[in-house]
Amino acid sequence: MSLKRFPHGSTGQHLAAFGAAPSPDLHSGREEGSAGERIFAAPAVRPTVILFGRVGDMVMVSALLRYLHQRYHQPCFLLGAGPWNSPLFAGHSDVARVWSFPRHAPFFVSRAWWSALWSLHRSDPGPIYVCERQPRQLARVRRLLALGGVNPGRCLFIADAEADGEQHWVDRFLRFGARTPPALHASDYPLPLPQRVPGPHLQVLDSERADRNEWLHAQGWSGRPVILVQPGNRRSMSKSRDRWRLLNADDKLWPTANWVGLLHRIHAHLPEALLVLCGAPQEGAMLREIRSATGLPALVVAELPLRRLLALCEGAHSMVSVDTGPAHAAAALGLPLVVLFGAESQGRWLPRSPCGSPVLGVGGPPTSSRVDQISVEDVFSAWCALLARMRPRSAEQTACEGN
Repeated sequence: MSLKRFPHGSTGQHLAAFGAAPSPDLHSGREEGSAGERIFAAPAVRPTVILFGRVGDMVMVSALLRYLHQRYHQPCFLLGAGPWNSPLFAGHSDVARVWSFPRHAPFFVSRAWWSALWSLHRSDPGPIYVCERQPRQLARVRRLLALGGVNPGRCLFIADAEADGEQHWVDRFLRFGARTPPALHASDYPLPLPQRVPGPHLQVLDSERADRNEWLHAQGWSGRPVILVQPGNRRSMSKSRDRWRLLNADDKLWPTANWVGLLHRIHAHLPEALLVLCGAPQEGAMLREIRSATGLPALVVAELPLRRLLALCEGAHSMVSVDTGPAHAAAALGLPLVVLFGAESQGRWLPRSPCGSPVLGVGGPPTSSRVDQISVEDVFSAWCALLARMRPRSAEQTACEGN
């Protein structure tokens, strides 16, 4: 694809435009019909969201995708980096199309980039919300949008907005979505009504529910409450996981002995439940080590692809997890869970549910900076408190499906 086909100004003008901070927020207007129904004079436009985050970041940005869908009346284009984006948003009603790029290779060697750039031009004047904040990746995004000839008046950058250091990331994304790019008029696209402001939200397909049920039946696990346990995080999946463990440098690594103690206490409290240690195939050795040390027949290991994990989360009883992407995905599907925090703040990173299902955090600053500083008793007490706040799972699922 030739850049000569992309209009609007010289390359130098575009680079200057994308190097500058966007104009201040425009206050949005709101128009009401006689019966309280909203009137939209402007045509629907296609919003685009750009974020090269990991699984947890992408789950949280799903709240922004729904918000922009409500505001601009078309599902979003989503540009991300990493192989998890397409499966994470498969069949998602707020996403029209996903493009995933290599996390480290130059974008221009990826066919996905040229396809995405062409679609961005065809979606003009739809707004482009750049949620990427890492300086190196952000510089690549600015440069490629500029060299690609994308109208800078369509674009907003979350990195240019003033940030509250303690604000939860979901709140920051939604605050960002309330801004309007200079190329559009805020009064043409009123903000969603307060009662419709969304939380993170994922969706499971009917075919995946059927596959989940068949899989559970084939394993001999159907008919039992399923409690998911997620001991791993991105470091336990990396090629350097043995080095992280040897150096004791992983702040989210809870000792095997702690998992053993917790699993025995949960089993004693709910002996009919099936306890499922879940993780990616790279984490299989760690999961089997915990299972072997625990020695409970009710404890099994499941190395799951992402979509099957989502389906299992939707139908499970509860979850205990370290602070990691699957915890955010579980909350976005309405699964009650307890989350163990290391160095990150609960105030910014605690997973959120779209339907009010309980999510309880344990640890994190200022009380602790590593999960190995959290006791088994504290986690078990949090799980018991979770049970006291849970509604029947059918009610949780109905509430989430309505959001």
